[in-house]
Amino acid sequence: MKRFFTIFALILTVSFMTPHAEAKKFGGGKSFGKSFKTAPVKQQPKQTDTLKQQNPTANQAGKSSKKGLMGGLLGGLLAGGLLAAFFGGAFEGIQFMDILIFGLIAFVIFKLFKTMRGAKGTPMGHRDAYAGNSPHQSQQQYRQAAPEMNTASAQQGYASTDSDVPFNLPPGFNMNAFLNGARDHYRVIQGAWNHNELEKIREYVSPALMADLAAERAKLDGEQHTEVMYVDAELVRADYDASTAQLSIKFSGRYKDRNEGVEEDITDIWHLERDLRAPNAPWLIVGIQA
Repeated sequence: MKRFFTIFALILTVSFMTPHAEAKKFGGGKSFGKSFKTAPVKQQPKQTDTLKQQNPTANQAGKSSKKGLMGGLLGGLLAGGLLAAFFGGAFEGIQFMDILIFGLIAFVIFKLFKTMRGAKGTPMGHRDAYAGNSPHQSQQQYRQAAPEMNTASAQQGYASTDSDVPFNLPPGFNMNAFLNGARDHYRVIQGAWNHNELEKIREYVSPALMADLAAERAKLDGEQHTEVMYVDAELVRADYDASTAQLSIKFSGRYKDRNEGVEEDITDIWHLERDLRAPNAPWLIVGIQA
């Protein structure tokens, strides 16, 4: 029994003496600044989808009407013996009415091909500068959010899964472009945190939050080696009024520290605000939830 207690005491001593290794991610894994309740979002069914559910025969009727139109035109031509006359050599002496008929055929074929081409989906537009295209581009592209750069249609069709959490996107906000840029800039800010580049971080955060982050970074010695393996971004809250727009972004993924041999999950939420009263005002991080 005495030997058992000796071994147990030795294990406790070693466990307290051995430091707990953890990756030194941006913010030190702590929560700072403002905090808001958040919730995932869902895509609401489009009005056209709702109409199809209410009247499932509408789409079939539309298709049949198109087929009926083309079938009627071609059927009329066939019924009149036009094609048979053409292949039978009846148009050897072409008259003015024959030319009109050929013109009608060409017009119908042209409209048919035009309709088929128009039915194909148009490609998505290029990624604009709303949120930046890569971490190597200017941070201004991510931080500035001019509403006129995007169409208002991007904000339609989404709602929060929690009725207490607002999801009202600012006018002209392009959610997909913003989240693409957010993923890139998560890596940029983590790199700045590793190299103790506080001035670069200052471009992205509010003055109040910057003071807390600078104090937290001062606790770390020298350069850090936290590497973002992969990260995804999701908008979990959005609201705005006449003066301020607010966004909350949830980051999920994984990062590692090769020097310490540590891997951990990314489970961060950043809260951002933008002053709508100032032209070209930047989006600034005002809170971090770890």
